[in-house]
Amino acid sequence: MPTLTRRAFTTSLVAGAALSRGARRAQAQAPPVPSDLTTLSLTDAAVLVRTRRVTAVDLTTACLARIDTYNPKLNAFITVTRELALARARALDADLRAGTVRGPLHGVPIALKDNIDTAGVRTTAASSVFDDRVPTEDAEVTRRLMAAGAVVLGKLNLHEFANGGTSATSYYGPVRNPWALDRNPGGSSGGSAAAVAAGLCFGALGTDTGGSIRTPASYCSIVGLKATYGLVSIRGIIPLVLSLDHCGPMTRTVADAALMLQVLAGYDRRDIASVEHPAEDYVAALATPVKGLRVGIARVPFFDHLDADVASATDAALKVIGTLTGSLRDVVLPSTSDVNLNGEMFAYHEALFARMSGRYQIPTRRNLQNGGTAKAADYVRGRWALETLRRTIDDSFTEVDLVVLPTRRHTPRTVDASLEREEKDMPRNPELENTGAFNNYGIPAISVPCGVTSAGLPVGLMIAGPRFAEGRVLALAQAYERATEWHTRRPALTPDMPVPPLKRTEGA
Repeated sequence: MPTLTRRAFTTSLVAGAALSRGARRAQAQAPPVPSDLTTLSLTDAAVLVRTRRVTAVDLTTACLARIDTYNPKLNAFITVTRELALARARALDADLRAGTVRGPLHGVPIALKDNIDTAGVRTTAASSVFDDRVPTEDAEVTRRLMAAGAVVLGKLNLHEFANGGTSATSYYGPVRNPWALDRNPGGSSGGSAAAVAAGLCFGALGTDTGGSIRTPASYCSIVGLKATYGLVSIRGIIPLVLSLDHCGPMTRTVADAALMLQVLAGYDRRDIASVEHPAEDYVAALATPVKGLRVGIARVPFFDHLDADVASATDAALKVIGTLTGSLRDVVLPSTSDVNLNGEMFAYHEALFARMSGRYQIPTRRNLQNGGTAKAADYVRGRWALETLRRTIDDSFTEVDLVVLPTRRHTPRTVDASLEREEKDMPRNPELENTGAFNNYGIPAISVPCGVTSAGLPVGLMIAGPRFAEGRVLALAQAYERATEWHTRRPALTPDMPVPPLKRTEGA
């Protein structure tokens, strides 16, 4: 046995005392333990696990019980990985007892949109085409979450192949909005938003091609963040339009979104969309002072034809933003009308569609048929326009640091009305309004709760910035969140509340 020198012995005592002080300090700063653990923010849940105030099993069991109660009403989950989640939670608790912390999400239950690959767990994209598809490899974002210590509860429902803004068109039936069960929750990440808003998980991943994180975040009164294109890997995610696809966090607070982005961001050389960017501390960036930030109001065309309640909520939010920053001015963002990527979705589905076109839902089938007629020259010109736009978009931020606008101009339709519109091929633009331009720009954009209509439906505010301005976007979003109380409101779900019947058969 080696001899312990006096210096080494003294050093070990000092180190032990420091660790003990750190543990006591963490205990003192830990939030109180609520009677209902599912009301915790992701950040607070992570602190309580690390300080051994609650266990990963406690959190996982609480979420699974709530899933049992409310998923039959919301249809947010396609697959619940109950036994895998509990086994993972038990292993993480054992790690913590042994002094090992896997990462900032150690022991926190989250869920994944069901177009994100999970090795050994079915990943369907809400389509009969993939009803028995079991990936052999995790998506890069799944791998990063697992490495950070997250517990994956299962896979979340979505608009089939992420190809729509309502989450009504799904082989597994439509997702319902927890704020009003007769309404759609937005899409395509509707299951992710509904699950987070209803407390079925502490955070979720969504994907965003034309607004599919931010629209459901707005409709369900949660936080949804789309980072700069390429900052978060999309490898291992079933694509919609790869040139526009993003993946990002959906949470109940801005701090939670920053924590998840900290885990997700990073270069992936096997992802053709990934970009190299120096590592940043997004959690620390939340403390960035916002006084003096130059904020632009993107009025044209993003404020056109607003619902009256949306206009009122947005005006009130702008007054708060003006007070926080001291600087508001109108700004014009460039048009995206020259960007035409028709056919890119079809490129992924061509072989599948040739073999099993009848297994796609009717609206998806129609969109693929249209995409199959796209001309290569039109697509190339659209790609040129996209690249030019992304290389020059930061020029729009020479006079302002950030821009603000309503996430959505209108509140969600009923599920019945959504299904009817989609099956009749009525115009889809209203389902993606305001959000889609920012996928073309490829810049960071976040939706935060900013109000509730007279009918009790949530309203969201979008904050965006130039490429790689995630820190500033998050800082202003959190400052606004702290200055208001909208993020503290929760949908009034009860175990016995009825689910409004549809006029047509769900999933047909």
